[in-house]
Amino acid sequence: CSECNYQLHDFCALAPDSLKRHPIHPLHDIILIRKHVRSGLLKSRCDICAKPTEGCVFKCKICSFQMHPCCAMLSTEINISVHPHMLRLLPSPSTADPSSFSCGECNRKRSGRVYHCTTCGYHLHAVCAKNMVNGLEANGIKGMGKPSKFGTAVRVASQVVIEFLGGLIEGLGEGVGQVLIQTAVRGRCNSNRSSRAT
Repeated sequence: CSECNYQLHDFCALAPDSLKRHPIHPLHDIILIRKHVRSGLLKSRCDICAKPTEGCVFKCKICSFQMHPCCAMLSTEINISVHPHMLRLLPSPSTADPSSFSCGECNRKRSGRVYHCTTCGYHLHAVCAKNMVNGLEANGIKGMGKPSKFGTAVRVASQVVIEFLGGLIEGLGEGVGQVLIQTAVRGRCNSNRSSRAT
């Protein structure tokens, strides 16, 4: 939108109101929730790519399954240009730990669903497959690459500072509490002494 800078992917704008028997979630119908959801500390995540679901999302009202509209473009089996064989989506993370597989595309281990080649053992993250299938990579938009050393250092340093400040505040709180108790005890002792003296 040129007036308010609202942006929407075509696969979100053109998504149907519901999907019946989607290959990845064939047990129940899933409906499209178009309302923008602001996540708190515990972000709601897509059951396919494991990224936060902050915009449009398909949700199952029966079993709480959810996925992005762009992830809904995936299926349980895909042919993709980066690999010569058919790739099959492995079962949900409860039966196969996705972080134990190194992706043939990004060479990383990460959460989210994983595609597997039964012919040669090749693995591809669903998030990597999604970026190829939905056209984001073709338009120069890539997923998160490896974090820079500077970015990692900043993240670690900020975590150390936060933990230090938290400990300092906790220590100050305990110290202030002890001072208040000691002051109250001294005040009581002083009042007892003065009452005995009179």
